[in-house]
Amino acid sequence: MADIVTFGETMLRLSPPRGERLERTRELDARTGGAESNVAVAASRLGCDAAWVSKLPDSPLGRRIVSELRSHGVQTDIAWDDSEDARLGTYYLEHGGEPRGTDVIYDRTDASVTTATPDELPATALDGAEFFYTSGITPALSSTLAKTTDALLRAAGRAGVTTAFDLNYRSKLWTPEEAKTGYESLFPHIDVLVAAERDAATCLGRDGDPVEVANGLLHDFDFETVVLTRGENGSLAVHEGEVFEQAVYDADTFDAIGTGDAFVGGYLAERVAGGDVPDALAYGAATASLKRTVDGDLAVVTPAEVERVVAEQGGGISR
Repeated sequence: MADIVTFGETMLRLSPPRGERLERTRELDARTGGAESNVAVAASRLGCDAAWVSKLPDSPLGRRIVSELRSHGVQTDIAWDDSEDARLGTYYLEHGGEPRGTDVIYDRTDASVTTATPDELPATALDGAEFFYTSGITPALSSTLAKTTDALLRAAGRAGVTTAFDLNYRSKLWTPEEAKTGYESLFPHIDVLVAAERDAATCLGRDGDPVEVANGLLHDFDFETVVLTRGENGSLAVHEGEVFEQAVYDADTFDAIGTGDAFVGGYLAERVAGGDVPDALAYGAATASLKRTVDGDLAVVTPAEVERVVAEQGGGISR
């Protein structure tokens, strides 16, 4: 049994050495990356029993994903694809400073996970869980995954598991109009909504005062909690009639990829540990700041590091 169960795609991330271009490199660094497994790793490293559910090719690449996630203490419940066309999605990340910027190239079409159905996933995966988490990336990957995401959220609700969902909008996967339709079809089955301020504006047409945006989402869709992440302006949450705000913790950024997932992992881990919403916002912010100092998608952090950041830089405010 796991405290937190996540469901989604994990890819192989391939990167040239810093300062080299993909078109010229002779080396590629291989790591794993995926929103839901990133959350599971962060939560696991902070003391939670975390599980990741997905579908992978029955191949060395699929087994590599499982091996790396398990090395961080994450339980893996996998539907193995042994078909001839089974494949793992990959993405290429080329780090670059300004004015070039960092470039991401995806190669994930027809990955095995896009065919995952509820019947082939472990039936007992949600047993005893406190949270079930997935993100808006997953239903955007295929019509099959959209149906599977819906089914798993419904199953979690029937089992009394609190459901958490991050909009995680990706313009390379669907348009804002398609995302809005997809998100809102799932909202009745979601308890905790996490939304980047920019995604709420782009896809849901919710912009303006962040407190009003969060309150509007909470009341219009009957969420228990809405967490709005605001980049350098920190985060805020609306829960049980109160508004809680949290600043960003200072960090020297080495690799920003996975920062939002680290925030969610830290937030959920603290909620599982019995922390209240403001404590969870602080732990999420601290985990995110530490992630920025680590290469790769994963928040390779410790509870002591997170607690030190919170103690040294303080918590948030409520009103």
